[in-house]
Amino acid sequence: MTTIEGKMNMKTQVLYKSRTGNTEKLAKAIFEAVPGQCKDIAPLEGQTDYEMGDIYFIGFWTDRGSASVEVLDYLGSLQGKKIALFGTCGMGNDLEYYKKIEENIRVFIEDDNEYLGAYICQGKMPISVREKYLSMKTPENTKMINAMLRNFDMAMLHPDTQDLEGAKAFVQKVFEDIRKEELQYE
Repeated sequence: MTTIEGKMNMKTQVLYKSRTGNTEKLAKAIFEAVPGQCKDIAPLEGQTDYEMGDIYFIGFWTDRGSASVEVLDYLGSLQGKKIALFGTCGMGNDLEYYKKIEENIRVFIEDDNEYLGAYICQGKMPISVREKYLSMKTPENTKMINAMLRNFDMAMLHPDTQDLEGAKAFVQKVFEDIRKEELQYE
């Protein structure tokens, strides 16, 4: 049995924007999990001359519930591709919030692409964020700020081994789904 890469001669691109190194860690785990040799990984730095691929795993860090403008612009430029998203988010380890982030970013993917899903996990934040939280603390908002500080401290442990394994499992599922879809058309 041939691999999906060999059978369909698909090129997979793993492109990512990472601010603190969290998304880069996920990108490397995803790249490692992509089957075959027909793949590439690169930071998304604003250029548009990446070697073209058939399948794109696009990584982002979360900025106010969405991705950076650079990532959103690049997503909007892709046409006729299979696209999966992955990202990190400092706030919360909350699946509902992650789903909202996914929806906020997914709308930038043009309709002629095939959307393959998303994997989002918590990631550590810069220490300046913790300092900002502390400076905002008042007697009236102590409970809320303490919750934000606890979240910040928990985020410092992420992405962890479990997060990276989750990213790899996401890649396996994406390729299994592609293979099932292709078998339907044989």
